[in-house]
Amino acid sequence: MSELSRLDPTGRFSGLAGLYARCRPDYPSSAISLVVSRFALGPGTLLVDVGCGTGISSRLFAARGVPVLGLEPNDAMRAQAEAAPSPPGAGALSYQAGQAEATGLADGAASAVVSAQAFHWFDAPSALREFQRILRSRGGVALMWNERDERDPFTAEYGAVVRTVPEAARVEGPRALAGQALLESALFERGERVRLAHGQELDEEGVLGRAFSASYAPTGPEAVERFAAALRDVVGRFQSGGKVVLRYETTVYLAWRKG
Repeated sequence: MSELSRLDPTGRFSGLAGLYARCRPDYPSSAISLVVSRFALGPGTLLVDVGCGTGISSRLFAARGVPVLGLEPNDAMRAQAEAAPSPPGAGALSYQAGQAEATGLADGAASAVVSAQAFHWFDAPSALREFQRILRSRGGVALMWNERDERDPFTAEYGAVVRTVPEAARVEGPRALAGQALLESALFERGERVRLAHGQELDEEGVLGRAFSASYAPTGPEAVERFAAALRDVVGRFQSGGKVVLRYETTVYLAWRKG
């Protein structure tokens, strides 16, 4: 079991559902297109989005006409996903409780499995065995993460503030390498990793919301005020017309079920 999977990955997001839904970034259109194309997804397939949170990635895939089942163990996050309207012309979109290591789905139920910004919270060996079980023959897995691209000056300054939180490195360090488990798994083949540029335009309130939506954000009153003041200072120095752009590098890991 990974260190992160011991840190109450379900409960630690309680109370963050609304902020998460409003302030977390989506994923680049090119990333969604990549997964849809590689796994030949369409109206006759089923994509299972594991650890779907508030449904950000689920809606993006459903908007391409792909039927999507989102699995999320946190009740508040799942309720937020269920309350959001489906995109126009979307494929069938539904949500249910379920964990990566025990989805509750039938063998061969899924054409593809996606996990966006969540796989690092799972017990990787157990989750990959479960993904292999629920996938159809020649089905595939895609793991996606938005990570800050600190080659950008504003994003670097934002990241420096985030790293003043003691637990930030404990979460962000292992997360950066989590996708390797898929590429190295004996259950999957033809693994590949693709990196794509992405950005999120935010005002000051959005920057604070983005930072405080992290599970490791400070909670004590004095720490909250120091953290918020530091973020406001960074926004004030880089904003143009009241807006800044947080830059990301979106990494997509893909692999196909053996057999």
